[in-house]
Amino acid sequence: MPNRIQALPPQLINQIAAGEVVERPASVVKELVENSLDAGANQIHIEVQQGGVKRIRVTDNGCGLYRDDLALALSRHATSKVASLADLERINSMGFRGEALPSIASISRLTLTSHEQEAELAWRVGSDCDAPCPAAHPVGTTVEVSDLFYNTPARRKFLKTEKTEFSHVEQMVRRLAVARSDVGFLLQHNGRQIFTVKPVTGVQGHAQRLSGLLGDGFVEQALRLEHAAVDLKLSGWVARPTFSRSQADMQYFFVNGRMVRDKLVTHAVRQAFQDVLYQGRHPAYVLFLELDPVLVDVNVHPTKHEVRFRESRLTHDFIFRTLHQILAEERPQTESIEIPTEPVVGAPPTPSTRSEPMPYQPGMDLQVRENKPAAYRAAMTWQQPSSAGAASVAAISEEPEQIPPLGFAIAQLHGVYILAENQAGLVVVDMHAAHERIVYERFKQACAADGITSQPLLTPVSVAVSAREADLAEQRQADFERLGMTVDRIDEQALAVRALPALLRDSDAEKLLRDVLSDLVIYGDSDRLNESINAVLATLACHGSVRANRRLNRDEMDALLRDIERTERSGQCNHGRPTWMQLSLQDLDKLFLRGR
Repeated sequence: MPNRIQALPPQLINQIAAGEVVERPASVVKELVENSLDAGANQIHIEVQQGGVKRIRVTDNGCGLYRDDLALALSRHATSKVASLADLERINSMGFRGEALPSIASISRLTLTSHEQEAELAWRVGSDCDAPCPAAHPVGTTVEVSDLFYNTPARRKFLKTEKTEFSHVEQMVRRLAVARSDVGFLLQHNGRQIFTVKPVTGVQGHAQRLSGLLGDGFVEQALRLEHAAVDLKLSGWVARPTFSRSQADMQYFFVNGRMVRDKLVTHAVRQAFQDVLYQGRHPAYVLFLELDPVLVDVNVHPTKHEVRFRESRLTHDFIFRTLHQILAEERPQTESIEIPTEPVVGAPPTPSTRSEPMPYQPGMDLQVRENKPAAYRAAMTWQQPSSAGAASVAAISEEPEQIPPLGFAIAQLHGVYILAENQAGLVVVDMHAAHERIVYERFKQACAADGITSQPLLTPVSVAVSAREADLAEQRQADFERLGMTVDRIDEQALAVRALPALLRDSDAEKLLRDVLSDLVIYGDSDRLNESINAVLATLACHGSVRANRRLNRDEMDALLRDIERTERSGQCNHGRPTWMQLSLQDLDKLFLRGR
């Protein structure tokens, strides 16, 4: 006999919902703080005891709740943020489901105290008072959650140590503080203040907050970006590839102010960094994507960490191209700096008074630098080694009064490094790494200009796939051809690979096909073949680049410096290593304790 269908009691319904919304104490903190943000608070105080299991208390100075709404706020599917389907499709608030508070209340002892800004008194409801009771509280709201999971012991067993649970809480609060620089946050654990940040305004203020939350290193190595197109706007900071991380612990992406973890976003960022990072390294970034709420569906998962873009391919390409461009532009400054026309005579000034390097005087450096003015204004051509397969032509400004960004070579060190003098001080260039990037970018440009050459396979490779994948391959045949790959459908669940890009003729055809199909299914596009081709070009560039211990003359060294200045992504080699470093006069002064 089948069991009879029966309606679940409200308490059990809320506990089931809590299983989706509340994973650990950090989940409670997220929901409560987001409610405070929706209430317009600009000061939020979070107190935690025993990692959040014993107590979580969130206090804000927002607009507060009406007395008659307090009990309703603890009932399921009650919210002030949406009232119709049209509202649901244009969500601007952090919360909207009306599930968080009742779900949390069902697995803890919760007290809600609030003072609406126009009311005379504050009111309180909770596990000890079902009807609103008068309370002492300033304008704003306090939610206190005690004994989390006390009535669901199985869930409590899955919690980690106090230290681990609090680390998740702290990380959550830091993420919220990164997102909302206009709001002040105070976090306490077991009565001890962990961190506090004040509200700030403007880009500079936001950068200062990031410096406090993520460390000075991130801000110092970050590139600021702000780009808008096709109703999309991407802004924030992306760290230079040399600031990469061993794990993805410094990646913050916000969509209309909401923290998200999205496969499409991650893929777009990974593509932008694909040939400037070591394998296994992760980029660091704080990015904000703004778009019309109609173009993004945040009603995908109860935790609201996942979103779905209505124009996913357009969004993916916008993120990728914006980051790709900002990384491509990371090279020495393009502006030239004037050289003083008259030499400065006398002793070098002290660090406190020196604002520019002292120009060389005749006879000062005959051991490392020929005193030939023509070297500063002649057009110089450097022929690469024949194995590189291309000539490197470089010409410096014909006007002798200009210094290029990387200056002019003064010496070669151990056949590995080039030393150059520019306006800021000393430039040290890794000869092989710099030339490798230059050759690699030229290979890519040549490949893009000529298109991807396709080579037929002597024996077509048959690949068993699902009917859905076979349909997709048939529909996207033009995309495969653009990538230099010929794929035909030979059965309901089988494809044949008949041609591959010439550079990948020895590759595993079946694996390439499956990788491309996987990308097409998930992201609507694939860059697997381009990545594989670029890997081959990178190998060719590495073998074709100038090697260590090859002695270069002055003209060759200066030509390499000019190539670095013109080449995209020239700050890093193909593996993510820096190609050149700047040592300012102040840095050199510190090395020799000058001015102390």
